[in-house]
Amino acid sequence: MRYVISADTDIGISKKTNQDSLSVRLYDTPYGEVCFAVLCDGMGGLAKGEVASAEVVKAFCNWSATVLPALLATGLTPDMIRRDWNDIVLAQNDRISQYSMSVGADVGTTVVTALFIGSNYYIMNVGDSRAYRITNTLTQITNDHSVVAEKMRQGVLTKEQALMDPMRSVLTQCVGASPKVKPEFYFGSAAPNEVYMLCSDGFIHVISDEELLRYMSPEYMVNAQQMKQTIGFLINENKLRREKDNISVVTVRTF
Repeated sequence: MRYVISADTDIGISKKTNQDSLSVRLYDTPYGEVCFAVLCDGMGGLAKGEVASAEVVKAFCNWSATVLPALLATGLTPDMIRRDWNDIVLAQNDRISQYSMSVGADVGTTVVTALFIGSNYYIMNVGDSRAYRITNTLTQITNDHSVVAEKMRQGVLTKEQALMDPMRSVLTQCVGASPKVKPEFYFGSAAPNEVYMLCSDGFIHVISDEELLRYMSPEYMVNAQQMKQTIGFLINENKLRREKDNISVVTVRTF
């Protein structure tokens, strides 16, 4: 499998700082090309939510650069991914919690990660940053860990009601501001001619699923230049529609 990647982040129209952090990397290995991506949406306002998101991105990138090669050499398994990523989340949850106490305010971050090796993908999330798979349909892979998402799963709220609910940004868990964190894992098969997208919630508040499918389908996202232009267009469209949050997205196109 071969991968083409693109990513961007924008402060948006109202925030004083960009508390989102992201990274996407390609590695040439003896076992083929590998793609790793991580995106975090920090929270904490003046308490430096951007610190939390950047630290979690750094921790996962360190893993991909130093630990992943050894795992590939010994034979990577889903259990190894689950163990290592869970350990990173728990360690960062403790570290950011200690930082929160030192500044006297709650600081935290969402996290969504994705690893692509051969015909397999490994995805994990905490919070409401999302991973999508786009073919001829749009599929949200991850579950949001938020109050409104729980109500939707219970049938209390419709999707349309959730978009307007005043609790839509309240998380049920995040890294650093939750006493206990339980990452959710999603493992599956990837195929050529698919697009995978990681994004912060600011990217999808005012952009519909139909628009995501139209602009980010594999037929449209054919090369790095087109992917970059599409991301830029959708970020600008978010701002024109008065999205107030930071806006971040990573795309991975398989070939």
